[in-house]
Amino acid sequence: MHTNLKAFRTHAPGCWPDVDATQWNDWKWQMKNRITSLAQLEALMQLTPQERAGTILSGSKLALGITPHFFNLIDREDPLCPIRRQVIPRLEETRIAPGELADPCGEDSRMPVPGLVHRYPDRVLFLVTDRCASYCRYCTRSRVVSGAGEQELHIEFEEAFRYLETHTEVRDVLLSGGDPLLLSDDRLESILRRLRSIEHIEFLRIGSRIPIFMPQRVTPELCRMLQRYHPLWMSVHVNHPRELTVEVKEALGRLADHGVPLGNQSVLLSGVNDEVEIMKALVQKLLICRVRPYYIYQLDLILGSSHLQVPLSKGLEIMEALRGHTTGYAVPQYVIDAPGGGGKIPINPDYQIYRDEEKLVLRNYEGKMFEYPLKNGVLKEAAVPC
Repeated sequence: MHTNLKAFRTHAPGCWPDVDATQWNDWKWQMKNRITSLAQLEALMQLTPQERAGTILSGSKLALGITPHFFNLIDREDPLCPIRRQVIPRLEETRIAPGELADPCGEDSRMPVPGLVHRYPDRVLFLVTDRCASYCRYCTRSRVVSGAGEQELHIEFEEAFRYLETHTEVRDVLLSGGDPLLLSDDRLESILRRLRSIEHIEFLRIGSRIPIFMPQRVTPELCRMLQRYHPLWMSVHVNHPRELTVEVKEALGRLADHGVPLGNQSVLLSGVNDEVEIMKALVQKLLICRVRPYYIYQLDLILGSSHLQVPLSKGLEIMEALRGHTTGYAVPQYVIDAPGGGGKIPINPDYQIYRDEEKLVLRNYEGKMFEYPLKNGVLKEAAVPC
């Protein structure tokens, strides 16, 4: 039984008791003191044989990187800890299952300019860096991020800006990578300013896990800079309620106070958030942090991800337990990012039971049936379940 999943805690300084508050709260100190090697890991915790072997091999696929803030969330006595499963390499990452792909979302084939992915009609994905504060072991772009993958991410900024200037159908630009918040304030602002100078671009977004991995980065100065480029939204990435610490809640609050609407994208992961109680606590805790649950992703078919895959039936079970059982604001959309570049496809429990020319029979969250007339009539509960 999980208890106090919605409690906000601080874990600082944790494994760094001799570090003063000024250093701890400096995001550059957090970056400089990331755990990036087997020796550092083993000095702080006992690894399982699978973790040790995975860490030794991690340099050939996706680098090891964990900020001190996020490392403190790991239960070092629990090999099944949902935080350590996300960031500590495992030997299973080297095992390739049928159907797994290096580029599961087909981004490389939809990149008209290096660093710019144009998959949907009116929006683009702009990959502005290949580095992150910490590296998720299930990263969709493990082929290009961290410097250890099989490809390098080439970014041609001026060519990308020229492409956007000439493609007037693009109204929405999502900055991602890697993590855009790793850029300096000045560098990030130069990108935002250039995008804002393109008249037909209406809407800017930033995808970032840094508010969770390294909330110290969300400084008042950063927030004031972002405020100058509205409408600007941010999608963050939280998978487990434990990730929402006191510091993360404060960082998210700073962004919200500066007018940045926040949405969350979770990835359904085995042993992390594939239980109803955990996911319900997560989405409710996100609302307390002023973050709207946006997507739950079925894990992409990334090379070496089978140990983290969750059956589709479990995802549907979780959605059934959310819809109608908590506020609608807390219910995200469950999606599969179709292999090969088909885009996000919604996956929902079957609420539409039957349809013909005259009526639609629907099932509600309690399992009751309702008949909705498609011609004249009124909504009524079905006398006999269909």
